[in-house]
Amino acid sequence: MINATSNNLGKKNLLIAVMVMKINGFTEGAQPEQLLTSLFSLASNWGDVFDTSKLKAVHLSGAMTNVVYRVTWPKSATEDEERMVLVRIYGEGSDIFFDREEEIRTFESISTHGHGPRLLARFPEGRVEEFIHAKTLSACDLRDPDISTLIAAKMREFHVLNMPGSKTAVLWERMRKWLIKARNLCSQEHTKEFQLDILESEIDTLENKLSKHQHDVAFCHNDLQYGNIMINDKTRTVTLIDYEYASYNPVAYDLANHFCEWAANYHTDRPHVLDYNMCPNLEERKRFVQSYLSSKGNQPRDTEVDQLIDDVEKYTLANHLFWGLWGIISGYVTHIDFDYIEYAKQRFSEYWLKKPQLLKDE
Repeated sequence: MINATSNNLGKKNLLIAVMVMKINGFTEGAQPEQLLTSLFSLASNWGDVFDTSKLKAVHLSGAMTNVVYRVTWPKSATEDEERMVLVRIYGEGSDIFFDREEEIRTFESISTHGHGPRLLARFPEGRVEEFIHAKTLSACDLRDPDISTLIAAKMREFHVLNMPGSKTAVLWERMRKWLIKARNLCSQEHTKEFQLDILESEIDTLENKLSKHQHDVAFCHNDLQYGNIMINDKTRTVTLIDYEYASYNPVAYDLANHFCEWAANYHTDRPHVLDYNMCPNLEERKRFVQSYLSSKGNQPRDTEVDQLIDDVEKYTLANHLFWGLWGIISGYVTHIDFDYIEYAKQRFSEYWLKKPQLLKDE
């Protein structure tokens, strides 16, 4: 893995490369010079003839925390075959949500377990990753029974990873930290609209009620929207990517997060709009949970399936608060073209709507 600390390109080639990158839209959030140092070093290690004038950068839509590009260059002057990598530019303010060095360690550790892409290089504003040659899922793919079953099995596989560090759930403490940040950032209007003055009590109440029961805690992805799931159509293998928010948490929370993401389609003219009618119905949730629990070869009891379904439903409330706070903070610190505040409104509206029903037995 390469760290970009010095410029190995000649001044003339560097200027050409910077112009090429900017023409291809690579202007958001990073200094091309630092990135090009990393790319040049990678290409040299791979034995490529690095023609800076033939670099191409294509922006990949759908990311809401970072800005992501597919960057390619010819491997040699005589062959048509291209080298392809993924470049991730850290979004403005994203360090508020997680510790970047810890996230890098998580990324590398997951890679050593054989999951996801390899980390190829780092530079101050981002990193270069292995490009996974597979199809990113679409919103409608989540509703395909066969694909959903594959996702369930991959989640179970992900949850048994033995990751370094504390094995304690971080969900509640992370939300409290985000609430403090949201209060510091918000206007009086938004503070009142989102009822930030009472949210600490809501988090406490929710934690107390949901923690009364014993829940399995495991290493969770915590952001399993369709854009973070890739599938190889030939081998029918699923890969989970983007681990910025990954940590130990209740398994039921991770499944709840995935189910909530069925409501989203981030590739429309209004990507912030959520349609909760698209969330999985009871039959779809049951099929997913059964696939999840049976993926290791054990046939779960009906009571085990029903209990996890019930736990997952309750943890959707924590999910709405979590991403609602994320939306508020992002609305103040991020300049990606996405209506974060309106997204947060929908999350909190769903929380207040569903809370009486889901917690009535508690």
